[in-house]
Amino acid sequence: MSANLEAKQALVEEIKEKLQKAKTVVFVDYRGLTVAQDTKLRADFRKNGAEYRVYKNRLMVRALNELGYTGCESYLEGTNAVAFGYEDEVAPAKIVDGASSENCAFTIKFGIYNKNIVDADAVKKLAKIPSREVLLAQLVGMLSSPMRGLAVCLKAIADKN
Repeated sequence: MSANLEAKQALVEEIKEKLQKAKTVVFVDYRGLTVAQDTKLRADFRKNGAEYRVYKNRLMVRALNELGYTGCESYLEGTNAVAFGYEDEVAPAKIVDGASSENCAFTIKFGIYNKNIVDADAVKKLAKIPSREVLLAQLVGMLSSPMRGLAVCLKAIADKN
């Protein structure tokens, strides 16, 4: 086997491993980004436990097909980058959605969420979900609200007497 073929096979295996490990995967067209914007984007991904990479389209299609994700070939034309979210399901979608709102040329193509292929609209909806910490704070607020109301009522009755 040639060294070039072995290197490509190793890259396909690397992509497959990352796709299997990731909770969320978002594919974007990064045309129009400046180097400074791309550097900031990569730093945002690193801060949120995600990874942002550019792979050759053919290698990405091969890895997706080997994992059973078919029908992605039409999306993977032109310049593409992929964001792998390992820790938080919504972090890659939020970062990509924020970047696409700042730069019109940067567009979301599709994503993989819960091992299913989703379109760009679903990725944008995923980006609108609050973070885990915000959701937990809302839950605690909802659970403590009835108890707080009862305590206020009981105190008001006690103050009257």
